[in-house]
Amino acid sequence: MSIKQQIEQLHATLPEDVTLVAVSKFHPAEAIIEAYEAGQRIFGESRPQEMAAKAATLPEDIEWHMIGHLQTNKVKMIAPFVKLIHSVDSPRLLAEINRWGEKCGRTIDFLFEIHLAKDESKSGWDLEEFSNFIESDTLASLKWVRPRGLMTIGTLTDDIEQNKQEFKTLRQMFDSLKGRFSESFDTVSMGMTSDYEEAIECGSTMVRIGSMIFGERDYSK
Repeated sequence: MSIKQQIEQLHATLPEDVTLVAVSKFHPAEAIIEAYEAGQRIFGESRPQEMAAKAATLPEDIEWHMIGHLQTNKVKMIAPFVKLIHSVDSPRLLAEINRWGEKCGRTIDFLFEIHLAKDESKSGWDLEEFSNFIESDTLASLKWVRPRGLMTIGTLTDDIEQNKQEFKTLRQMFDSLKGRFSESFDTVSMGMTSDYEEAIECGSTMVRIGSMIFGERDYSK
């Protein structure tokens, strides 16, 4: 199927309350334009420099989501325009995003990335660290960021039940936290090409799909 056909099929089959993030990292602007012309407006990138370069040349109504690990010294590259940062994994990073939000005069939306996978190389808050942070007064002091929800990356495994358990845990965490935040706390970002259907079954409201839309990426570039 072409990029256009994949986008159209996903838009037709995803539940109405599930948002599609087309993961365009490592893919050229031409591929993004094909998806854009098929009606897709939300794109996910993992490298700030690549995101900034694409944002400078592609249509202004695209919503750019930062889905990869974000270094504090790269926040400034995306702070003026990023729509949602999925990968906030530490108090230090969140403080830096807040600082650049103030510099840019805009509140930056973000998700807490929670580490639930059986893979120690994955980033994200561990459960105890996250609980301690939520119970502290730190978040209330950060006026230029807005928590929108939670994100996780499932374990890379053929055991789909393992992934489903992780997804269910994240959804339960989200439900238990909703009362602490405003109505804008509305997003559970989980599920990629290989497991998005299971993630939706477990309560995902946002899926990050790349290779199914654009094909395999060329990591050598």
